[in-house]
Amino acid sequence: MGCPKCGSDQIQIISETETKGFGAGKGCLGFLILGPIGFLCGLCGMGKSKSKASRMCVSCGARFK
Repeated sequence: MGCPKCGSDQIQIISETETKGFGAGKGCLGFLILGPIGFLCGLCGMGKSKSKASRMCVSCGARFK
């Protein structure tokens, strides 16, 4: 398999991870609507992460799947 941009065979697999943190807006809104329980529910979404893998050409730097 080669790079679609330059045709090089020097391909490297990379993994990118994105972590979603706790939003102060969600916590405050939850607290105003439901009280302390709403604040705790806002904490439930804290720390979720997504990761995706793709390939990168070492020669030209193009990224592709």
